[in-house]
Amino acid sequence: MNTGEDRYSRQERFTPLGPEGQRKLGDSHVLIIGAGALGTSIAETLARTGVGHLTIADRDYVEWSNLQRQQLFSEEDASQRLPKAIAAKKRLQAINSAIQIDSLVMDVKLEELETLIEGVDLIMDGTDNFDTRLLINDISQKYKIPWIYGGCVGSYGITYTILPGQTPCLNCLLGTVPLGGDTCDTAGIIPQAVQIVTAHQTTEAMKLLSGHLEALRDKLLTFDLWRNESMSMGVKHAKKEDCLSCGTNPTYPYLSASNLEKTDVLCGRDTVQIRPGKKQSLNLQETAERLSKLGEGRVESNPFLVSYTSGAHRMVIFADGRALIHGTKDISEARILYHRYFG
Repeated sequence: MNTGEDRYSRQERFTPLGPEGQRKLGDSHVLIIGAGALGTSIAETLARTGVGHLTIADRDYVEWSNLQRQQLFSEEDASQRLPKAIAAKKRLQAINSAIQIDSLVMDVKLEELETLIEGVDLIMDGTDNFDTRLLINDISQKYKIPWIYGGCVGSYGITYTILPGQTPCLNCLLGTVPLGGDTCDTAGIIPQAVQIVTAHQTTEAMKLLSGHLEALRDKLLTFDLWRNESMSMGVKHAKKEDCLSCGTNPTYPYLSASNLEKTDVLCGRDTVQIRPGKKQSLNLQETAERLSKLGEGRVESNPFLVSYTSGAHRMVIFADGRALIHGTKDISEARILYHRYFG
């Protein structure tokens, strides 16, 4: 098949990149965790720019509500409930048949991530929850693989490039900068917020993979498109010498079983219990109000818990972040529901 000798000619004419930078992109391997809004946009951009090897891992399938912002998917994909990783690969191969694309339908946890990072030059964040991001962060620090954090909800977006040994890591930033807590299912999202986040993420990826580290943005970027606000925040001061993930004596706490999200299928109850890796302190009244605004299910609450019923599932969350997902014995489905509604 003729892949077109001038496929990347316009990129190569961009002086900072040039033919040598393009060659480096072609020799690169990028791992994309998540094939939702962020992940599909990242994957399409990197495929079009000629990154030679993409590995995409995602646990979910395509739904109709995804089509508004997850740009690789079609109505046919939603009708067939095709796994997102599979649907993404199908579309990406039609875009660029000259690169290698590995698609994996899996819930990425520690064991899977330890396997996936072999030979990877960069990890891209397309996830929807902080448990996975903190796992990525510690893997990144342990194996000295850079990763690019990104998140968006409503009209708000945030992104930061993390270089092991040089920049603060995500664990350093926790509690220091506003990393958010809402989800797309509770607060909604406009597609332009996704596109702005991934434009920054993939531009940073091209700089890094082509060897132009001096051009990397060393600040954390946040914006709100609806409010016409943006801010570039210097966070070098946030790097902590005693950080357990990236400090002088790292222990990589989020690779420890004690800090991983725990799931249990409750015997005879058609219920999965989920406990976050770190104990939380939720404002149950705010949680109930946020769920009530969805107008999709029934919300009940008392001083000790919030119950949310939607379709065949009833989800009960407690102030410490522990939740019971009733109506399923499928751990993967339960985790999807937990992160969809509770962040």
